[in-house]
Formats: sequence, structure tokens, C-alpha cells
Amino acid sequence: MGSQQLSTSYMKLYSTNRKSPEVSLKKAVLQGLACDGGLFFPTEIPELPESFFKKLTPLTSLQEIAITVASAFLKDEVPEKEIQKIVEDSINFDAPLIETGINLPNKNYPVYSLELFHGPTLAFKDFGARFMARLMGHFREKKEEFTILAATSGDTGSAVASGFLKVPGIKVVLLYPSGKVSHIQEQQLTTMGHNVTALEIEGSFDDCQKLVKEAFMDGEIKNLSSANSINIGRLIPQSFYYFYAYAQLPEHKISPIFSVPSGNFGNLTAGLIAKRMGLPVSRFIAATNANSIFPDYLESGHFDPKASVKTLSNAMDVGNPSNFARVLELYDNNLTKIREDIWGHSFLDEETADAIKEVYQKYNYLMDPHGAVAYLGIQQYMKQSLQAPTIFFETAHPAKFLDVVEPIIGEKVEIPDRLKKFLKKEKNSIKMAADFTELKEFLLSR
Repeated sequence: MGSQQLSTSYMKLYSTNRKSPEVSLKKAVLQGLACDGGLFFPTEIPELPESFFKKLTPLTSLQEIAITVASAFLKDEVPEKEIQKIVEDSINFDAPLIETGINLPNKNYPVYSLELFHGPTLAFKDFGARFMARLMGHFREKKEEFTILAATSGDTGSAVASGFLKVPGIKVVLLYPSGKVSHIQEQQLTTMGHNVTALEIEGSFDDCQKLVKEAFMDGEIKNLSSANSINIGRLIPQSFYYFYAYAQLPEHKISPIFSVPSGNFGNLTAGLIAKRMGLPVSRFIAATNANSIFPDYLESGHFDPKASVKTLSNAMDVGNPSNFARVLELYDNNLTKIREDIWGHSFLDEETADAIKEVYQKYNYLMDPHGAVAYLGIQQYMKQSLQAPTIFFETAHPAKFLDVVEPIIGEKVEIPDRLKKFLKKEKNSIKMAADFTELKEFLLSR
């Protein structure tokens, strides 16, 4: 669909590679990736009125915020009642802002944790996957069948599987790196059954992501869509909790600092979009593990993708973050402007483990490895002078990483019932080489 065919009232999205026509939001969500291999991005990001922010209080519900933010993007293509239904059905869990009690030197404001693991699969990906599943259900023509193809470094797969489980007309194919996700994550990925198939790829997450992109570029494979953060439909709901975190702040008249554990950079990009919509933010911290491609870019000005390395925070083991293209779009490729909004730092596994142990022993707050990296980002950043409320993202329940967390704290971690049920099921995956020909044959056979 070319831009000349779009109603002027519809939101238009273009490819970051700029070699394919503009499309509607509906087409961008259903298609996932642009024909030229680029990521879809809005020609214009809607701004929310100042009155919206003035009305936000700790009593404002997440659903109320989500409906307002979603409507800014969807109002021209989805009826208001349907937006409300999609939000209420998908975002039916909380994201509480927790005052951790952590004391940092020279810090005048509390350190908060935004707990994003209260959804069905106990990871922040539930926000994006559940919302997008229902949005795609609305957009999909009744007789049209789709295959959701997604690469996962851990939590995306289980959230996507849960969000799209038993959805009529939609099959889900998940690619995950063999031996590079936690045991519980793998159990969640491989035991859903029904319309969900797990492909265990002999390679890294980057290999999985590359295979997915190749599939989208192959003209013979039809009716594919993506549930990774390469799909713009994932970023819209991930912006909701930034607004909700701000609403819950007792000091919400002061712009907070968000520390985001970063791998493929969808989570951080959603925050940048929220800021562009009007959310007051002092700064973003892009906290990474040893896969330090983005912090290195901020320091050197050169983007140099590398093969990913395995770490304790496995969901962030990404050597070529896809959403970097969207970050560049937001700032017109201006490194100076990017540096004004985003500060980055990388941390080693030893530092992550020490942070988990220290915060648990001193403050009785248990972080997962990804949240620990985000906390370290705040700790490092606070050596600078800027003072503001700081919020780090706890993106997954610590019980999803028992093999990492328990040896560090020297205690057993209680496993929520929602996770226990997966441990009792039999793993069912198809092993596959990191070879596109093999993946293509599999997809065409379906």
C-alpha cells in the first residue's frame, strides 16, 4: 500500500531503510517488517495534552493511562470502544513502583524499582505481546491466516506464546538459541503446544534474529508477521508503563531518570517515544551487560555490531540491536542530541552478581540479573551531579533465573505457581541449524 492510498487522517509509517512505501498502522503491525528490511516508524509521533500529565496521580490506573496513550496512536483505525476492550483484556495486571530503600552516596531522592513481571509469564514482554495479539486479532481479516515468527533471547518467546495461544488463524513459530536461555524460560517456550512451535537454533540470539529478518525478506514465504520489538505494535504498549511509573511517583512533578536494562533496545525506544509524546524525563540510562555495542557507540560515535557473548542477563545478549535504527530516526542521526537524552554504561557478570547479593543482603530486595544491570546503571550514573528520582526496571521475576540467583544469595527462591506448572511439562522443540534454507523449508511446509 503506497502513501498515496492512505487517508490523510491515518497515521503513516515509513521504513527506516526508506526504500518501500509508507503504510498504515494496520499494515505495519500485520506485516511486522518493511519490504526493504527496514523497521516501520511513524512519520509523526502524537503529543499528549499538558492536561493529561496534570491529572496523573498515584491513584490513576494503568488501564486508564494505557487507553489514553493507545488512543493517540490508534484512534483513526480502531474504534474507541475496541481500544478500551483491547487494553482491559491485555493489560489486566499491575506494574507497581516500589521504593527499595536503597541508599546511594550523594543521592537526595529514593531509588525505585518498577516491577514489570506481574503478568502471566512474569516478564515485561507480557505488555507488548498480549496487547499486540489482541490488536492483530482486531486488524486481521476473518479468513486471513498469519504465522507469527519471533526470535527470542529468553522472555519474548514465552510472552508471545502466551499472548497468541489458541488465537484462531494465527500460528506462532519461536526461534531461540540452544543452551542460551534459562531452564524455566526454555520450559515456558517449549511446552505451550497448540498453535505454538519452538525451534531450537544451534547458534546465538543474533543468529535467530538474522533468520527471522531473512524470512521476511523472502518473497516466497507469505503471511508472516513479527512479535519481536522490530514490530511497532510492541513498542506502543511498552510505552504505557513509563507514564504509569511517572504517575506513581510521589515527586511526580520532578522529571525522573529511567534506567533500562537494554538488549535489542525495544524497551528503551518505547521510553524515548513516551518522552516525545510529552512525558517529563530527565534522562535515560541504557544499561547493558558485556554486549556493550550501544554504550560504545555513545562514547565513540561509531556503531560497531559484534557477535553476542553469553552473560548472566541472557535476554540482553544482543550484539546487533535492531531498534538502534529507530533511535537514530528519533534524533535525526544526531549523536549530540542522543547523548543529551541517553547515557550508557556496560557491566560485567561479576558486577551483576555483586549487585544482586548486596541489595538483597542490605535492603532485602531481590533483583533478577537484568534488573541488577539497570540498578548498576543508576549507581554508576549517580557519580555525576544530576539529582532526580531514579527508577530502574525489574523486567522479569527472579525465579526465572534460579540457576543464577540462588547461588549468589545462598538461598532458595520461591517459585510462583504460574512458573511451577511449566516445570512439570515435557519439553517439545525442533532442533535446527542456523541455516535459512532449513528454516525456509520448514515454514513453506506449514
